[in-house]
Amino acid sequence: MGRAVAGGAAALLLVTGCSSGTDPGTGTRTEAPTGTTAPAPSSPSSPTSAPPAATGSVRVVRTLTEGLRSPWGLVELPGGALLVSSRDERTVTRIDARTGRQASLGEVPGVVPGGEGGLLGLAHRDGWLYAYLTAADDNRIVRMRYGGGPGDRLGAPEPVLTGIPKGVIHNGGRIAFGPDGMLYAGTGETGRTGLAQDRSSLGGKILRMTPEGRPAPGNPFPDSVVLSYGHRNVQGLAWDDRGRLWAGEFGQNTWDELNLIAPGGNYGWPVVEGRAGRAGFTDPVAQWPTDQASPSGIAYAKGAIWLAGLRGERLWRVPVPGPGAGAGERSGTPKAFLQGAYGRLRTVVATAGGSGLWLVTSETDTRGTPEPGDDRVLRLEVG
Repeated sequence: MGRAVAGGAAALLLVTGCSSGTDPGTGTRTEAPTGTTAPAPSSPSSPTSAPPAATGSVRVVRTLTEGLRSPWGLVELPGGALLVSSRDERTVTRIDARTGRQASLGEVPGVVPGGEGGLLGLAHRDGWLYAYLTAADDNRIVRMRYGGGPGDRLGAPEPVLTGIPKGVIHNGGRIAFGPDGMLYAGTGETGRTGLAQDRSSLGGKILRMTPEGRPAPGNPFPDSVVLSYGHRNVQGLAWDDRGRLWAGEFGQNTWDELNLIAPGGNYGWPVVEGRAGRAGFTDPVAQWPTDQASPSGIAYAKGAIWLAGLRGERLWRVPVPGPGAGAGERSGTPKAFLQGAYGRLRTVVATAGGSGLWLVTSETDTRGTPEPGDDRVLRLEVG
């Protein structure tokens, strides 16, 4: 079935209770909640004039840009422009947040794409662009001087942290600066499951370090950048408005996970997958069958974690537990949006101020089914 990919006033799409129709302009099928009619598509770069989204909902208001190839990481610069990485093409592209115009910043040297590896997550701070990438012998984090202006170029990459295990699969790749000013990274166990429980390995972990790559003050293990372990493949990191760290994680055959991270916590892999209630392991806050999620990027906005699903091809909203909740607590009831409307969803990032979301599709990553215009960056309004 074709995907409704027009920007503008796209209807809210729910997992259940949907009816179908055909977009007369494109011939692709559209879905809308039962009892509603999907509005006509508008220009990809035009904002919608539809009423605000209802509380606990999300709505696509525009397609900012399209025609991207294997997009992976996304970061919003202080001035509002976006940077997006291409996993397979090894490039960084600057996107004007008003017009959607793309400007290539060139290739990042040293990237060796292959399988699930390549140029992955991005982060920006104090005039540096940080990138998580797959090199010839490892996964690593580098940083490049970048001012952020329309004519600025990337400087030469400088290593921040090297020696993260690499593989054809499970390379992790998300990086983000936390509210404490430290740099965090989610890694994978590269298919070698034993690495996840080995605290001397950087694989299958969440890492916390200074901006220069040294172990951050207060880390749970002496002289180590490891914050938590027992992870299979972490590809989403986000903080709520209380400063708590959340992580999305790929399961194997049974359960994908959303975890609330505690320093020194053991999240079970490969001993357990999903909720097990076993002493010594921290259960996920929420879990899904693997065909409903395959969680990639996550973001926090309006009291909930938003989780982009690759295989599940939907955007999940998960209300987070209250102030007294700790690791292993249950979430509110997850709710899904945009099911199948835009295909595989790779990255979701909260807009400056947290009033909305940027959402990146992932149909050109060799596992999707590209249609004209793929891949794209969407602007979402959160209710």
